[in-house]
Amino acid sequence: MFRFHRPITSDYLDNNPVERFWGEEGKLGPDRVILIEDGDEAKLRRLNLIENAQNTIDISYYSFHDSLSTDIFTAAIMVAADRGVKIRFILDGIANFRREELQESIYTFTAHENIEFKYYEPINGIKPWTWNNRLHDKIIIVDQKWAIIGGRNIGDKYFDRGEQDRLSHDRDVFIMNTDLTNSESAVYQMEEYYEYLWNHKFSSYPMEKLSTVQSKIAQDRKKFLQELLNGIRKTRPELFAESLDWMDESTQTNKVTFIHNPLTRFNKEPWVWYEITRLMEAAQSSIIIQSPYVIPNKRMLGYIDLSKQQEVDVVILTNSFGSNPNTFGLAGYMKFRKDIIDFADYVYEYQGIGSLHAKSFIFDHRISMIGTFNTDPRSAFLSTESMVVIDSEEFTAAFRDRIEDLLEQSLLAQEDYTYVSNSDVEELPSSLGKRVKIRILSMLTYFFDYLL
Repeated sequence: MFRFHRPITSDYLDNNPVERFWGEEGKLGPDRVILIEDGDEAKLRRLNLIENAQNTIDISYYSFHDSLSTDIFTAAIMVAADRGVKIRFILDGIANFRREELQESIYTFTAHENIEFKYYEPINGIKPWTWNNRLHDKIIIVDQKWAIIGGRNIGDKYFDRGEQDRLSHDRDVFIMNTDLTNSESAVYQMEEYYEYLWNHKFSSYPMEKLSTVQSKIAQDRKKFLQELLNGIRKTRPELFAESLDWMDESTQTNKVTFIHNPLTRFNKEPWVWYEITRLMEAAQSSIIIQSPYVIPNKRMLGYIDLSKQQEVDVVILTNSFGSNPNTFGLAGYMKFRKDIIDFADYVYEYQGIGSLHAKSFIFDHRISMIGTFNTDPRSAFLSTESMVVIDSEEFTAAFRDRIEDLLEQSLLAQEDYTYVSNSDVEELPSSLGKRVKIRILSMLTYFFDYLL
């Protein structure tokens, strides 16, 4: 079904010219931004946003993992709701389905008068065509003034905690709207999308009313979260009581634009991929792509004129065989690896601690793109995806420096598909069993690469 279905096209391209991503010459936009690479900082920023919220918090995530970080995040939400902040919370309906501790938190959310909780496209056994319509957004919007968007789910491995080999290195961008009268702020665009997502027919409340047993579970869970947060405040006070006066840390921008995929089932019209390919075609000197998996199948390539990249340096940074924890993502990448190396000027594969999970693009020395879009068919056609496009030479320069740090922990592939020798970087080992499994899967992906 998904292999043969063609997305319905609209007038999206006509109504959204690529030129809109560049701000007016000599004019600054309303949004300032902060690049967030460090996992501990990512946790701090989120808690600061929640702690300082005055009116509203809107949250959308793909996955909440069973972890201490998740419990702290959930506890902070409860405290905000207790002081009167109105909170809306939406999670993917399959990735989080019936996990016990999360279910207890959902009871607690449902019991609170200031919290609304929904699932996006909850699992439906008689509608299998809905199973691949997944919510992949990772967004927090506070008081329609501040927002965080990036690739992190909520869990210890995204915040530099736990076993080193399971760490997931990610990236967020914090956006601050400095002019609440300016409707061009990306924060307003994100809020408009959130309203669309929240009120969509694919989003629904998992329950309307709690039973007596569920109400008791909700009370016990809330008490546990309160005690946990009180303990964390004592052991890690630096995570709390911070203001949102981050002006000195932020970077001014010419313009920030929020983009997203449509909310439809089956294969979506690839709105985010449209924008990426048009920015690639518009690039004058360089393109940098960082993605945990790079799986450019035939359908994706049909949306870009590769001949336009002849005078542009293309750099791709992705996980290596040893660092990639996603079995199917790695199998898909290995299927296309030789073609990718033949096409790009430089392909780097990460050999450091943990794995790469950030999804980002840099075009020339001015335009940056950060969000949830993996360079694969699932992000292009199946899942909800959201990104911000940032027009700022200052931000892009700092961003490129962080990419350089990761390149120094990676090995460069050469024309014969082996690595260029580098005495400072050692190739990560991988077991024979993993190599055999991935080799077999990479051949089988011919039949389902549209789902990767």
